[in-house]
Amino acid sequence: MHKLLAAAWLLGVACATAQAETIGSVDTVFKLIGPDHKIVVEAYDDPRVAGVSCYLSRAKTGGIKGAVGLAEDKADAAVACRQVGPLQFKGKLPRQEEVFTERASIFFKHVRVVRMVDSKRNALVYLVYSDRLIEGSPKNSVTAVAVPGDQPIPVR
Repeated sequence: MHKLLAAAWLLGVACATAQAETIGSVDTVFKLIGPDHKIVVEAYDDPRVAGVSCYLSRAKTGGIKGAVGLAEDKADAAVACRQVGPLQFKGKLPRQEEVFTERASIFFKHVRVVRMVDSKRNALVYLVYSDRLIEGSPKNSVTAVAVPGDQPIPVR
């Protein structure tokens, strides 16, 4: 059973990571051995709302541990989601749904983006935060995409 859960987790991480498109990065700390510490900016298209893209900036740890995938990235992340084309909803949206996950350590730590529907204001709200199996971080960032008033958000 544990092997099945581990395989499903790895598949989920691989699928979620495959959606990211790296826009660019800047080095923040020089490392003599291994890659430098950096801030990476990635773009994600909302899988259920065509015309919305989210830009996520997050810290990536370099050095030897970063090079071999054993480093734990810091919990600092920011998100900015924008309308980049005509909005088209792919079915009814739940009021709250995790839409992107990015691994922040070899095990147990993730950066997550959750979409929330604000029906009263006809907006899509996106929250980024980091979690861990035992203890997450209260650091977070929020952004919203206004949906035109004549286009109601289909909610489950």
